[in-house]
Amino acid sequence: MTETSSGVPVPIEARLCRFQEARSQLLRAEAIKVSEVRASANRFPVVVVPPLCAFFCFISLFFGPGNACAEQAAEPQVPPGKNPAEISSHEAPAAFKAKVNLVLLPVVVRDSQGRAIGNLRQEDFQVFDRGKPQVITKFSVEKSEGAGGQEKSTDRNLPQTAPSQGTALTMPDRYVTYLFDDVHLRFEDLARARDAAARHLAGLEFVDRAAILTTSGQTALDFTDDRTRLTDTLLRLQPRPITGSGTRQCPDVGYYMADQIENKQDTQALQAAVAEISACMPNTPQQVAEQMARMAARQELSGGDHETRVSLSVVKDAVRRLSAMPGKRSLVLVSPGFFTPFDLVQDKAEIIDRANRSSVMISALDARGLYVVNPGGDASQPSGFSNDAERIKSDYRRQEALIQSDVLAELAEGTGGTVIHGSNDLDDGFRRVDARPEYVYLLAFSPQNLKLDGTFHKLKVSLKEPNKVTLQARRGYYSPKRLDDPAETAKQEIQDALFSREALHDIPIEWHTQFFKASEDSAKVTLLVRLDVKHIHFRKVDGRNRNDLTIVSGLFDRNGNYVTAVEKKLEMRLRDETLDKRVGSGITVRTSFDVKPGSYLVRLVVRDTEGQLMSAENGAVEIP
Repeated sequence: MTETSSGVPVPIEARLCRFQEARSQLLRAEAIKVSEVRASANRFPVVVVPPLCAFFCFISLFFGPGNACAEQAAEPQVPPGKNPAEISSHEAPAAFKAKVNLVLLPVVVRDSQGRAIGNLRQEDFQVFDRGKPQVITKFSVEKSEGAGGQEKSTDRNLPQTAPSQGTALTMPDRYVTYLFDDVHLRFEDLARARDAAARHLAGLEFVDRAAILTTSGQTALDFTDDRTRLTDTLLRLQPRPITGSGTRQCPDVGYYMADQIENKQDTQALQAAVAEISACMPNTPQQVAEQMARMAARQELSGGDHETRVSLSVVKDAVRRLSAMPGKRSLVLVSPGFFTPFDLVQDKAEIIDRANRSSVMISALDARGLYVVNPGGDASQPSGFSNDAERIKSDYRRQEALIQSDVLAELAEGTGGTVIHGSNDLDDGFRRVDARPEYVYLLAFSPQNLKLDGTFHKLKVSLKEPNKVTLQARRGYYSPKRLDDPAETAKQEIQDALFSREALHDIPIEWHTQFFKASEDSAKVTLLVRLDVKHIHFRKVDGRNRNDLTIVSGLFDRNGNYVTAVEKKLEMRLRDETLDKRVGSGITVRTSFDVKPGSYLVRLVVRDTEGQLMSAENGAVEIP
């Protein structure tokens, strides 16, 4: 018990309550002061703890509010949302989910001489989904560096480098993955393609990076500009079939023919296999021969399905790997092609969708060159059965060869790439598949009355006035089984911008990089970004001006390999007077990375929620 100035004793509980009330008022005052300091200094996400706040936090460990205090006078609470901070930020490692609702259509239009046309407009195109016209909601033209004298984009190189380095750091601009289908290629075809690829990669540009992959997964080289490593990797390529013994079986049933027997119930294909069994194993009963033929078809179908699944999964993984590279991205598939049965065609469509979402262009080179199907089969393995049966088998081999090549054309046409087949000049073939078309039109539409059933939709793209031109576009897509929400769409747009090199300027920004070396093997890179909010739209909610900014900063190494990224969410709930100040001074954001010394490409992406504006810039930093 103590006494007041009037001499009246004051219980300890009352004194604690008064202490807590005073503490709460001071804490709220300090919190407001912290908010104002943050707003004026524009430093995020620095946490400022005033000495007075720290003192009361320490005292509260010993004099926390108790029941007696709650009985006499409840501590005033600020209702949530009534007086929110004007600006708050949240930082987290960048994570993205790749899903969008638009159907993307890369289209290449060529004249009668095969030259790409680049002067068409959105209103010149028509898109039909299952025969129904669609509204084109997005339209752009991608120009290669040699098209119409287009200027090559210039990166902003703002590194703090050692005084002895007077030149700007040059970072790679183009990434090409050469995927060799060693599962399906024969040795002679793979050897010719390997030698042609070595000659082609000898002329690799300084700003290019190449990677080598195989469908078997047994030979791989990540992106590099080291020509010696590329050549050594090519020399290690050899056929690596997953199934098959390499010797002729009886009956000799191919993958396509097996699919016809087992899945299509093709009696003609079955009887051809039975005739072969009767020729190599005389006196076999008809019923037993049919059972043997069906068993051989099931075995071949199982092995062929496995090889096709492996090949498609490797192509999908190669596209996914390319999507993480910050520049122009191309995949060159060197393959004889492979048969894709009906239950695997959706995997092929998913590859095209993923490639288009990630701006990966797939081109294909049929390494068989100019080939013909021998009507009599392999001359070294005489058949010994009827001419009619051999003719039927020859027809299936011919159909299979055409279908194998068709998958190459479908992947290339669906992504704006080039397919080369029927040519023995593989040197010219590599040159052509490696060169992007001069002009690629990027069309997109949102399907009308789309049923979420996962079914195939046939597409047709045409010009209102054809004028003797040819169009290359994807053949169709599979409808999704659910629609994406706007947050996922926004996240995908940011991811696409982060792994691109395109400069966007919707939101004016000024930025620079700094670095500090803590030791010989550690350093810190800091990005300081000033955002001009004059052109940002704010929505008035509860007397505040509302908008959210997403700022993503990413680092890539000298070969363009993704290192790390940080995403900041800047939530703005500004009073009118604060907004007026911000229009003049802007907002400054700071992001830091702990790295090792070396050369890094820096990519900055900013997007707002209300206006959906986006800016993206490139930079580089070299830490000696």
